[in-house]
Amino acid sequence: MKILANDGVSQSGIDVLTEAGFEVITNNIAQEQLINYINENKISVLLVRSATTARKELIDSCPGLKIIGRGGVGMDNIDVEYAREKGLSVINTPAASSPSVAELVFAHLFGGVRSLYDSNRNMPLEGESNFKGLKKAYSKGIELRGKTLGIIGFGRIGQEVAKIGLGVGMNIVATDKYIDAAEIEVYLFNESSLKVSIETTSMEIVLEQSDFITLHVPAQKNYVIGKKEFDLMKEGSVIINAARGGVLDEVALLNALDSNKLAFACLDTYENEPKPEVKLLMHSKVSLTPHIGAATIEAQDRIGVELGHQIISILG
Repeated sequence: MKILANDGVSQSGIDVLTEAGFEVITNNIAQEQLINYINENKISVLLVRSATTARKELIDSCPGLKIIGRGGVGMDNIDVEYAREKGLSVINTPAASSPSVAELVFAHLFGGVRSLYDSNRNMPLEGESNFKGLKKAYSKGIELRGKTLGIIGFGRIGQEVAKIGLGVGMNIVATDKYIDAAEIEVYLFNESSLKVSIETTSMEIVLEQSDFITLHVPAQKNYVIGKKEFDLMKEGSVIINAARGGVLDEVALLNALDSNKLAFACLDTYENEPKPEVKLLMHSKVSLTPHIGAATIEAQDRIGVELGHQIISILG
């Protein structure tokens, strides 16, 4: 039985599947050629990440498909319900990438509070000629310890973010439409752990109380954060979006940055991927990464293995 991992899959995932008797193909087939390739090569399982889509046309045109798998959390690039109505299994790996996304959030935060995102742009240009000037410009950093971190969306990733925040010494406030409370277990170096119970609260309280706000919600039709929400936030606060493009109004974000309502912003996802707005890319108050939240070696290994075991469970 053949599996096409069109956006790639880790070697550990390939090994799991190969040992179970599956043939794993890692060719990257262009979207417009994908239907023909699946049919001509009798592909039973299509694995995607964010680059490949599996819409109604593909589902209807590929009767031999049995499973569509998404290496990651969000499945907005798959017509999930339609596929299931047609008898396909649709799987994903909701837990595998959570620690990696959470660490990226804090990479942005640690870099942001010490202006590393801007310093790394200007030191190569002015470090030799204006060292003292740059030192003065970047000497007003702050610490994360003791600050309040607001988490919008308190599922797996939001809770992983809370673990790191607690370890740093931050106060955590969170909001979620479906979760009233969660017990967060922070693991220490010697295999001991600490448990902290966090009750969720309203969006308004999170916006009003937080020094830093991080988004961990699925893709949706309307903005989660727009002008109204920015107006409720503290002066000089910070927003981080490592969730999905389109949950944050980027026009309102630029206005909030230009008016100094926000100290800076951190973005890993964008409304217009793979061509983000130039105004965002060039803004001096934005820390940027190209949608790499789940892109660690460890996360990809976990994703590959988890997909492999799910496929074996369904087809084995």
